[in-house]
Amino acid sequence: MIDLEAVVALRAVATNGSVAAAADALGFTPSAVSQQIKRLERGTRVALLERAGRGVVLTDAGRHLVTSSATVLADLERLEADLHLAGGAAGPEGAGSRPVTGEVRVGAFSTAVRGILVDVLPRLRAEHPELRVPTRESEPWETIALVASGQRDLGIVHRWGAVALAMPDHLIETPLFTDVADVILRRDHPLADRTELEPVDLADEEWIATFDSTICRQWLRRLFDGVSNAPRIVHESMEFENHLELVRAGLGVALVPRMGRPVLHPELVAIPTVRPASTRGVSAVHRRSQADSPALQVVLDAVRQAATQGAVAAGESTRRVAPVS
Repeated sequence: MIDLEAVVALRAVATNGSVAAAADALGFTPSAVSQQIKRLERGTRVALLERAGRGVVLTDAGRHLVTSSATVLADLERLEADLHLAGGAAGPEGAGSRPVTGEVRVGAFSTAVRGILVDVLPRLRAEHPELRVPTRESEPWETIALVASGQRDLGIVHRWGAVALAMPDHLIETPLFTDVADVILRRDHPLADRTELEPVDLADEEWIATFDSTICRQWLRRLFDGVSNAPRIVHESMEFENHLELVRAGLGVALVPRMGRPVLHPELVAIPTVRPASTRGVSAVHRRSQADSPALQVVLDAVRQAATQGAVAAGESTRRVAPVS
């Protein structure tokens, strides 16, 4: 009998590219992942991984197992959802009378962690104490790969304008809301009294931005399509709160989303961009095979509610400027 837990470990290696990365994604040690795969090799009597330089790659048999196991794992997820539904319906007061149990593993980008999950997770713990919701921070591309491969159950992702974000057919995407990013300037900046800005207004500015591999950075480049030699990135940080402090120190300007953004220091102002507007669609993604899972639906409903409340709060405070004291 094939060890399905070990198959999940092998799929994690295929998705993440190495045993160490797979272990990080699964929350295990590299040794534990290696042992699972060795046990799988002993059970199947075929080699599933082979050395390639300092790393490993899947053999033809390994790739075949990863591809073929997708249907089996999806069927098991649907069966688990059906069992939970049947168990709930069998309660003395009908469906929904029993507390939701199980585990829903969530992947989300950093501002969604601050802007959505910090409200969702305590509420879920209070309402469903038997439900576990471990969370991992990851960029949208990585989150989609983790959900698609079964290493996460629910993902929160964003897409800026026309920046591509491929969605596999076996995933369901649920739009949550549209987030807006503003240009953050010092209050003494010559453009600080404007109500809106265009890329050409900012062509000569020095910028603080996220790393080049991120979707946010790709959008910043798209924002300046057709504007020569812009944007000039002088400082890089993955934390938007660092962006705010670097702007306040007079070291450049930054494009910072409203979701998860703290109230601005009195020395800062936030101004939206036009033509094009800097907006990003925020969505939740999960596998079709888990569509009927009560646990996943409880978490998804809580995320939707928190996202709606967060979008309303952001809309009521467009400039997000703290009062001058």
